[in-house]
Amino acid sequence: MPADGYMTGKILIASPAIGDPRFDRAVIYIVDHSDEHAMGITLNKPMRDLRLPILLEQLGVEGAIRVPDRAVLDGGPVDRDRGFVLHTGEFGDDDATLIVGDGFALTATKEVLDAMASEHPPRRSVLALGYAGWGAGQLDDELQANAWLVADADETLLFDEHFSDKWERALKSLGVDPQHLTGQSGHA
Repeated sequence: MPADGYMTGKILIASPAIGDPRFDRAVIYIVDHSDEHAMGITLNKPMRDLRLPILLEQLGVEGAIRVPDRAVLDGGPVDRDRGFVLHTGEFGDDDATLIVGDGFALTATKEVLDAMASEHPPRRSVLALGYAGWGAGQLDDELQANAWLVADADETLLFDEHFSDKWERALKSLGVDPQHLTGQSGHA
């Protein structure tokens, strides 16, 4: 855990002790964590039958280039009708972009969607609908209960589309063999 106790910029990896089926095998990038709340984007749950070009077309975003056929993520159970773009830090709207650290940022405006469809998009980005949210002290309690393992952010884990094994790869980044965790009902 960071010295300040906050997880902003860290990756949470669900342990078998999570106890919530919505977060089973979830890999979540924490974009904001304070005494009052925590917010993260789930990185390994693509939405069924929804791809980036289709969503941008539905939203009326017209681009100068063809948008890559990428997945749209189910970012979490909160505010599921709102889009959040996690992206590399070279793009930013001063008033609307949350700088997360380590070269990553989060923007939830039409301007970032326009940028994704332009000739000068963020170097790497992913669009998620919804987010994972925690109230005051809730994430801290879950961490104390060993519901989550904590890893440093990794650009590949944040942006690649190898969703089916992202949980295992995140665990391996910590030196944890996923087979030692599966099926356990106790603490990780």
